[in-house]
Amino acid sequence: MSLLATTTLAALLVANPTNTDADRIAANGGFLLGNALRCKVDEQRVVKAGQLVHDLIVAAATDSKEAEDATMRYAAFFVVSAYPDQAKEKTLASCRLVESEFRSLEGHKLPEPSVAAGEPAVGNGDAPKFRLSDGE
Repeated sequence: MSLLATTTLAALLVANPTNTDADRIAANGGFLLGNALRCKVDEQRVVKAGQLVHDLIVAAATDSKEAEDATMRYAAFFVVSAYPDQAKEKTLASCRLVESEFRSLEGHKLPEPSVAAGEPAVGNGDAPKFRLSDGE
């Protein structure tokens, strides 16, 4: 990626900050995984971690539009981090730190859904067997 394209993309990302959790996850995930690829972390590990980041983005987004916007932000940060301008290599993240943070991300597991679709998340769906006035 050329210096002009990288600079333009970085300026657009900085000029358009957001406050949503999905966007923060996207920016941080894209930066980390892009640098992991740059630091020669095994590609399969990066792909697997990318799926985790995507799942986190979707879980944090309030709607499909926010999830789509955050996914685009993730992709932009990933590309800028994975393919930096070699002339500015001194500004890159340390591969030792990137690998440490990447291992930490790999340690996170999303909980498996324990409830089948259409079933209540708690109890059996019946009304409670007590009344609020019980015990008064």
